[in-house]
Amino acid sequence: MSSTPDLDKLDRAILDELQTNGRATCEAIGERIGLSASAVLRRIKRLEDGGVIDRYVALLRPEALGLGLVAYVNVRLEKHAEGAKRNPMDVFRASVQAWPEVIECVALTGEMDFLLRLVVADMNAYSRFMMDTLLRHPSVQDCKTSFVMDRVKATTAYPL
Repeated sequence: MSSTPDLDKLDRAILDELQTNGRATCEAIGERIGLSASAVLRRIKRLEDGGVIDRYVALLRPEALGLGLVAYVNVRLEKHAEGAKRNPMDVFRASVQAWPEVIECVALTGEMDFLLRLVVADMNAYSRFMMDTLLRHPSVQDCKTSFVMDRVKATTAYPL
């Protein structure tokens, strides 16, 4: 990845369009922002090469897939044990990658070490994940869960 390019007004307009509709054609974007399709394509390529555009994805509705329960789980890990070969943080980070129920994991400052966003079918699936996977993990000391009651705002678009 090369250095991040400087973003001008047109770059930001292109990014805004792509965040709204990642399948928009260069022609359609160009019409809306006042550029030719070839100029839009050149700018998109530069933004991809510069690492501003990471990837293109389809955003799915979890409810349509039978995934009706969203939970945020705060996780506190055991402290590094003397004689342990690997740091509990590293062990946990590696494990999270294999858990499909965890769609986001962030490291935190403060009392808890990580925040997980889980998406599962129902309370039974949540309970199975917690009891069979998360709470059995050797690095996990404590967990606190909050369940999503209503999605007030959900966006993947960054402010430009």
